[in-house]
Amino acid sequence: MESEPSAFDVFLWANEVDEIKNNVSVELFLFTKSYTPFKVRYSDKLTASVKAMFMQEAVSYVIKEADKGLECREYEKSDGEDKVIYKTDLKNVARAETLLNLIEHEYSDIDYFSDDAYEFKKIKGIIAKFTYPGGNGTKTFYVAKGLSASAALKGATSWELNGESFEPFAAELALKMPEDNQVVIVDGTVVIFNQTKFEALFEYDYKSQVLADEKAKEIEQKYKLSFAEGLTLNSLLQSKKPLLKKVQGIDLETSMTGDQLVSYADEVQVELMTDDDGAIIIMDDKDLSMFVNLLNEDYYVSPVSGLRYEIKSKKLLSAPDGEPPRG
Repeated sequence: MESEPSAFDVFLWANEVDEIKNNVSVELFLFTKSYTPFKVRYSDKLTASVKAMFMQEAVSYVIKEADKGLECREYEKSDGEDKVIYKTDLKNVARAETLLNLIEHEYSDIDYFSDDAYEFKKIKGIIAKFTYPGGNGTKTFYVAKGLSASAALKGATSWELNGESFEPFAAELALKMPEDNQVVIVDGTVVIFNQTKFEALFEYDYKSQVLADEKAKEIEQKYKLSFAEGLTLNSLLQSKKPLLKKVQGIDLETSMTGDQLVSYADEVQVELMTDDDGAIIIMDDKDLSMFVNLLNEDYYVSPVSGLRYEIKSKKLLSAPDGEPPRG
């Protein structure tokens, strides 16, 4: 995957936001491990705290550290250097892009989070949407942080210390917010303050993504595939690392042709679907697993019992005595 590096200037952005910090509005969203967002109401008494923890920490860090040699480099060309924050295009980070699209374009359909209706253990992170007047309209940026299950305190099992006395915990649920800077998203650019937490928050693995893109191109050059709307081969491979690893081990130059693959599926009685044009239909990751397993010749019908098997691990045996080796 290659894309033009973003021209976004994080230092210019930080100074601009610092100037108008008293005029920003902020809205909070929790999001699940499947990147479904939920609106979150918060008390006016928390407004200053929300701005401080999500906006001012990041902005102050960039401004202060700029004088100490802080650099902003392309994420894909750097790794773990000191005094460096990273940036990448939002379009490279599919899960972050999906999350923002839902917030921006499906806002009216987003529910408010309640621990009675939903389970906090399914929550992956929190994202703050900041807006402020600028230019000819409204400017927007986001700050995202990961949340762990240990960040939540249940009222039923927690006590609060009031002076010298323990008392029942007043709230149903309390959250300890992360204080560190993690991810800012602005003008189509993802700014990464903490590489490890960014990768965990949006399940972004650049090396796997590059490999998935490369393998997807090779497979689609040889096989005619038809995907359900919204799905692509490389996005499916990125989300299924075991499949990506298996595909990496397949020699596509010597693998079966499309017709041979369909015949093999019939032989082992695997329900591989094709459309009227002969393209192999991939509706979900289960169909992709079946396709990759067929490519890897992982299905076997016993000539003795007639039973079908999916082979989880294969060990190539040496040629029998007196026969030349194959391959």
